[in-house]
Parts: sequence; structure tokens; C-alpha cells
Amino acid sequence: MQRLAKFYRWFLLMMALVLLVQSPALAETSAKSQSPEVIQLTVNDAIGPATADYIERSLAKARRAELVVLRLDTPGGLSSSMRDIIKYIAASSVPVATFVAPSGARAASAGTYILFASPVAAMAPGTNLGAATPVQIGGISLPKPSQAPSEESANPSQPQDASKRKAVNDAVAYIRGLAELHGRNVDWAEKAVREAASLPAQEALALNVIDLMADNTWDLLQQLDGREVQLNQRRLVLHTAGAEVVEMPPDWRSELLSVLTNPNVAYILLLVGVYGIIFEFLNPGGIVPGTIGAIAIVLALYAFQLLPISYAGMALILLGIGLMVAEAFEPSFGILGIGGVVAFVIGSIILMDTDAPGFGIDLSVIVTFAVLSVLVVAAVVHLAFKSYRQPVVSGLQELVGSEAVVLTDFNGKGQVIVHGEHWQAVSEVPLKQDQTVRVTGMKHLTLQVTPIETDSATTEEATS
Repeated sequence: MQRLAKFYRWFLLMMALVLLVQSPALAETSAKSQSPEVIQLTVNDAIGPATADYIERSLAKARRAELVVLRLDTPGGLSSSMRDIIKYIAASSVPVATFVAPSGARAASAGTYILFASPVAAMAPGTNLGAATPVQIGGISLPKPSQAPSEESANPSQPQDASKRKAVNDAVAYIRGLAELHGRNVDWAEKAVREAASLPAQEALALNVIDLMADNTWDLLQQLDGREVQLNQRRLVLHTAGAEVVEMPPDWRSELLSVLTNPNVAYILLLVGVYGIIFEFLNPGGIVPGTIGAIAIVLALYAFQLLPISYAGMALILLGIGLMVAEAFEPSFGILGIGGVVAFVIGSIILMDTDAPGFGIDLSVIVTFAVLSVLVVAAVVHLAFKSYRQPVVSGLQELVGSEAVVLTDFNGKGQVIVHGEHWQAVSEVPLKQDQTVRVTGMKHLTLQVTPIETDSATTEEATS
């Protein structure tokens, strides 16, 4: 019994020592598990469908985070994608702090709206925001005849075109609502739309356009600790000091969507798809061109339904390709081909129905495909002229000038054999069986023949 009691005492002593040694590590692990988590998203390109998809799915994954920091550096983007992002931020169960960083970054155009829509708006030194005037969409405006100056034309910040006024007034109402929602400078927000005004970070803080300035993400979290923000009609106190920052970069799905919704990539996929289908029809059973073309067309159509495209531009591109294909099948010595190239180039230029930065088709891509099309048309025209100069070697026209053999005696109308085929023939002189004759013409599938001896005699008389 004494030995057993001694053993228990030693066992309890050892357990106490183990707990004493492990307690700091356990405390550190517990504190780390209880420390707040901050999710950081990064957007450093034009705002588009891929950006909206990335932010939507990232906010859904960050439901248990203390805060989501959106590091933003964008020249602007599509209005539809911008509005989707603002809806996701407004509906998020986690507050979003939009942080224009690093130094040298900007939140222009669509980025300004996103900054105003966020519960926390912050900027790094050396950054800027603004120029939020909606760009013209859907065509080229032509100058109107000169008119007498009016009060409306005297105000340069008020666009004279009715459609432009509607777009600007809608944008003003939208950004004013976002500014009022978070208690920011409403007047400057309107100025950013009507006059395309811009501000550096220091002035934006002084004018209450943003909430704070920070050198980096760590500095931002230190300043936000204990700050109260409004989220979905409720007030939240942020606890961000010592928070663990977790980067959440775009996954493969967002990266793939970003590539597909690049207008240049979508444009190339469309052309590859169309030409692939055409080559499959020209060579039935090739399988490879048709398979690649079908996949490329589906991907292009998926991308175009997410992008603001002009259907007139799309129609002109397809018309141009159709005319160039028609030139290949029915050579018109360049008329159809040149018309197809012109329609193709014009359609490519007006295909994207927006002036938003980052969503236009590069002129170099258009020129490259236009030059390739011109070369194809030139090759087709060259082959057409070459075949036109060569003598006919097949078909009904090739029979004229050929030699034939009379099948049976006939006077006026009978049958002859040409190239192993039986033909009806007419002659002005009687012909004998097995007599050799020459085909001089054809009418209604009836050959006109003359004896070779008579033909030779006539030739000799003409020579003499």
C-alpha cells in the first residue's frame, strides 16, 4: 500500500509539471484560435464580370470573419458589374473595408462608387479617386448644327444630349445615395460624376470623402480597432488589433472567367469557332476543325452574354465572314471578298458597346485578322483569274473542238460517240458510219458536227 501511494504521488507530481510546462503553449494556442480573422481580397484590374464573381463568392466564404479588406486598384470598368459588387457588399453579413492601395493605386470611375458603398473607405498615401462620370455607350455622337447659346449650353457640367443627361442624373442619384448611406461628402460625390472631379488621398480625408488613411493593411487594422460601423441597419464594433490576415486570391474559376471575358480573347474564340465550322463543312469528316470550332463558339457566346456587345457589330462580323466564304465558293473577282473584309473590320471596331477602360478590342488584333482575311481573299481572286485564263478541260464546253465518230449513217440528225459517250448530233452534210467528225458547237444538248475531211479542205482553201 505504501508503495502504491508513493507511486500515485509521483504520478500526480509529474502530471502537474507537464501541465505547468504546457499551459503557456495552450494559452497561446487558445488566444490564437480566439483572435479575429480578417480576409483580404485584391482587385488590381478593370471591374468586370470576373471581378463581380470573385467578390461574390469570397464574401460568401468569409461569413465568420471579423472584417473583409478589399485592396482596390482599378481604372474603372463595367457599370453592370460595379452595381453587382455594390449589391454584394450591401448584403454581406461581414463589414467590408475598401482600401485603395498601395501607393500609386487609384479608384477611378467604377472604383469610386465601390469606395462610397463600403462601410469603411480608406486610402493609402499617394493614391487618388474620382472621375466617376458615366462614359458614352452605344454609338458615336455626331456634332449638331450650331445653335444660339442657351442657359443649358452655358453650363459645361450639364450634358446637352437627352440620353447623356439621363445617364448622368441616374449616376448622380446613385452615388449620392451611397454617400448618404455612410455619412460621406454628398456634394463632392455629385461633383465627381458631373464634373469628373478627382481627389488625392489627403484631400479626400479632409473633405470627408473617405474615413481614414493608412500606410498598409496592418496600419489600417490598427486604426479600425474599436471603430463602430453601420452594417444592414445595425451598428458593429470592430476588433481588428492583432487580427490574423488571410489572403483569398482568385481561384481557378475566377481566373478562367477573367480570361474568357477579356474582349480580345472572346473575339478570337468567336473567329476560331466560325472558321473551324466552315472548314468542317468544306471537309466533312475532318472532326478536329468542327470539334474545336464548336467548343470555341460556345465559350465565345458565354463570354459575350456577360459583356456589353453591339449586336450590329456582331451581325457585321458574321456578314463579312459569310461574304468572304461566298467569294471562295463563287469567285466574283474580289467584289464579295472586299465587301466582306470591310464589313468584318467595321463590325470588329463597333463590337464592344462600351468605352469602359479595359473592355475594348485591341486594334492590333483587328488588323491582324483583317490582313489574314485580305490575304485569303487575294489568294482566291488570284486562283479565279488563273483558272479563267486556262482552257476548259472538263464539262460540256470541253466537247467543242473534240473529235467524234459517227455511230450509224445519217443525213441531218443522228448519233456520234465522243469520249466514249453517245450524243445526239446534227450535220449539214450526210455522214457515214465510223466517219470521223469534229464538234463545232452544241445547242440543247445536241452537238453540231462537221466532217474532218471537209473541215481540212475548207482550211486548205482558206489558206490558198
